[in-house]
Amino acid sequence: MNTKRNYLLLTPGPLSTSETVREAMLQDWCTWDKDYNEGIVTPIRKGLLAIAGLDEDEYTDVLLQGSGTYCVEATIGAAVKPTDKLLILANGAYGKRMAQIAEYYHIDHVLVSLHETELVTGEVARKALEANPDITHLSMVHSETTTGLLNPIEEVAEVLKGRNITFIVDAMSSFGGVPIDMKKLDIDFLVSSANKCIQGVPGFGFIIAKKDKLIATKGNARSLSLDIYAQWETMEKGGGKWRFTSPTHVVHAFYQAMKELNEEGGIVARSERYKQNHRTLVDGMRALGFKTLLPDASQGPIITSFLYPTADFDFHSFYDQLKAKGFVIYPGKISDADTFRIGNIGDIFPDDMEALLKSFICILPALFQFTIFTAIGAVGEPPLHELPLNLSLSDAGVRDSTSRMSVVEYKFKPKSLILPASLITVGAIGTAID
Repeated sequence: MNTKRNYLLLTPGPLSTSETVREAMLQDWCTWDKDYNEGIVTPIRKGLLAIAGLDEDEYTDVLLQGSGTYCVEATIGAAVKPTDKLLILANGAYGKRMAQIAEYYHIDHVLVSLHETELVTGEVARKALEANPDITHLSMVHSETTTGLLNPIEEVAEVLKGRNITFIVDAMSSFGGVPIDMKKLDIDFLVSSANKCIQGVPGFGFIIAKKDKLIATKGNARSLSLDIYAQWETMEKGGGKWRFTSPTHVVHAFYQAMKELNEEGGIVARSERYKQNHRTLVDGMRALGFKTLLPDASQGPIITSFLYPTADFDFHSFYDQLKAKGFVIYPGKISDADTFRIGNIGDIFPDDMEALLKSFICILPALFQFTIFTAIGAVGEPPLHELPLNLSLSDAGVRDSTSRMSVVEYKFKPKSLILPASLITVGAIGTAID
């Protein structure tokens, strides 16, 4: 059976997975026998702690069916008791979703909602805690994929020192792809999902927690299926058994994905690849005239938001043309700016980003109505020749076969842009962009 991809998912999850991860789902498994529970589920639980660099005596984890939001809701619903008060620091849709959860559960809470481009800093946390001295729990998102911000959880952790406040971190799209020292930061509950940086597929999430804090949630849950203590207890006593039907195919895929993470060199190596993907993408997009929503200082490596280049930019046409070429990107989610987003995570590499940029080069002329094509030589050299108006890019590639070409400049309404040589196939521009 052919399990090759139909296109690259350049999204923050679900994301593109390896062929071997997809192949892991081609068989059926029983949910109750030892081969599954002790041979797959238990090693996953141990492996997650190992990946996080945590001691099994102090920390534990629990797997839970559903999307990442199920796990965030389960954690808040069990960790925050009716007598507690939750502080939510939000700068995007996923932080605000925590407040929605608190409202549904009638949890006493304070929401500090920042603009989507503003970081949740230690100073933000300090001011909120000073204004609300009765806070018992604090929750926030690490990588806010609404924009691509990477919030400095280290600063918030420093502010929380000595305050006896339970720290809940939504690391949905960062765990496995961004190093997080959970013990050093004194994080009590960290939540993530199978279909993010570990590069599995959707179907379950997981909560990594201090063992004493998770045990303390016993009897607190407001939901039967989202009771993380009951789920944890069953897995502990049953050797990996789930309370209710487990997503066996997804679990096997995750087991394979964890093996591949370790083979790649762990979180540090994967983080570096994601950073390289991001750098390749941003450098290329800026060369094409696009602007990033965020400054580099607050941008994370997970997903990148780009502003529409013009007021009449047709994203849907752009999206459809990219999809036809094998790339799927994400629409924007920010409230007061027109953006689209491109993910840097998953089984994708810098070469894939180069291919994406070449597809952009092919699509842009139709979107912006190029009028002049000029070929010039290497930096410091005079132009090789001028090409006439309205010449198609493929024609230009046919007519120019010199090995001296290193930079190509397109002048079009209303911008002028210079493309890096890496995006141009020397002597065959048409082939490179078709």
